[in-house]
Amino acid sequence: MNDDSQQTADLRPGAASIHPRLAGTPVKEDTPGLRIRRKRHLEIVLSRLSLPPRPKLKWESYPLDSESAAEVAYIAGWVNDDIRGKSVIDLGCGSGILAVSAALLGAREVVGVDIDADAIKVARANAEAVGVNVEFITGDIECVHGRFDTTLMNPPFGSWRSGADVKFLKKALEVSDVVYSIHKRSSPVRRFLKQKIKELGGEVHSAYEVDIIIPRIYKFHRKRRYLVRTDLYRILKVKSVND
Repeated sequence: MNDDSQQTADLRPGAASIHPRLAGTPVKEDTPGLRIRRKRHLEIVLSRLSLPPRPKLKWESYPLDSESAAEVAYIAGWVNDDIRGKSVIDLGCGSGILAVSAALLGAREVVGVDIDADAIKVARANAEAVGVNVEFITGDIECVHGRFDTTLMNPPFGSWRSGADVKFLKKALEVSDVVYSIHKRSSPVRRFLKQKIKELGGEVHSAYEVDIIIPRIYKFHRKRRYLVRTDLYRILKVKSVND
């Protein structure tokens, strides 16, 4: 497949569009308000961020690699223009890599939330290291109130805690109009999420295939790194007549 291709393939009639990885698509150089104008530059900056020293399996804490995070930020910020000048929240922010990405791409306001105090310490240090302003909060996502334009998140897959992914989707749709959420890629998961998101008051606008590299961070890991095939969902909040 040509790297510059943005062809879509529907899973079935009425399904959301599934896009291939957009790794080769060029970024416009004249976009105002951006601190970084090339995806490769963003990836390099993100590769220098630190990871939380003690990830917690009970919270399914798996970090995003710099290439995947840059891909997410590129899709949200450059393909769909959902970051620049917008208020953005990163739910379950971990190292803060998505929150920092949003700040680098010109978000007006960025907040990151994570229940892991160790992760928040690292996230604050990462934001300071690259010179961006992000408000990081230690707490469960249920502590989040107010309104944001966009949510970026790499939520738990729900493999260890059933329903954890749905909890994040519910909160994201409560507090924002546009949601970018990463989930494992499979036909059953796609069908389940499309229905569940509809029940939560959202609509899957599109999905992008993003492959994540997870390093060896837990004792049961045997390989140096693992490839996890995921979908990045762009979800829109369905407006009611009273909104």
